[in-house]
Amino acid sequence: MIITWSNSEVVSDAAWEAAYVKFETPQQEMTKFRNRLDFLGVNTWPRDARIVELFCGRGNGLRVLESLGFTAVEGVDLSRTLLERYHGIATLYQGDCRHLHFEDFSKDVVVVHGGLHHLSVLPDDLVSVLREVCRILRPNGRFVFVEPWLTPFLRLVHFACSIRFLRAIWPRLDALNGMIAGEYRQYEQWLNHPDFILRLIESCFDVELSVISRGKINYIGRKKQES
Repeated sequence: MIITWSNSEVVSDAAWEAAYVKFETPQQEMTKFRNRLDFLGVNTWPRDARIVELFCGRGNGLRVLESLGFTAVEGVDLSRTLLERYHGIATLYQGDCRHLHFEDFSKDVVVVHGGLHHLSVLPDDLVSVLREVCRILRPNGRFVFVEPWLTPFLRLVHFACSIRFLRAIWPRLDALNGMIAGEYRQYEQWLNHPDFILRLIESCFDVELSVISRGKINYIGRKKQES
């Protein structure tokens, strides 16, 4: 079921979504998400935890959570086209992650798999998302995200994307290049302000885990207690 929030817009970047779908099969994406969540300690979370995934796309992260036995999962994304690719038990919302329609203190975990770097305006949009995440999380709730991070490995990937011959013989690299090109301004502003981004996030959350590896930051924060 897809519920459309009043502040949602019809958002469909056909070229970007085509590159995203081409980049990985659903099974490949699910395997990736399962490995991430295992690393982030998903098996220690209560199976009745109320979990919402923001920027959930076609919902393969939700499918992984369901396969692990989680029973209260929801997803939010602006693109109805991507949401319609999902098949599972989760309730989906077409809406803006900067303005969530969930009740205060209603979620135990908020998960983001590579969605924050899509935000158009820094710091304003990130501040809005973080404010909403803090609002809906219960005391001591977890904010879990994995996002691109500018490391030597990621610079190498970018260099490979710039070589036409490699893109021609490696469809997945060509798809990645298409995704980067489709959101180049947002992607660059995210990668170029790592310290500022972390300061914003850590003003709201106490770090439980922060690991940078292979062009990604893997992060878990606990909602700060109000003083």
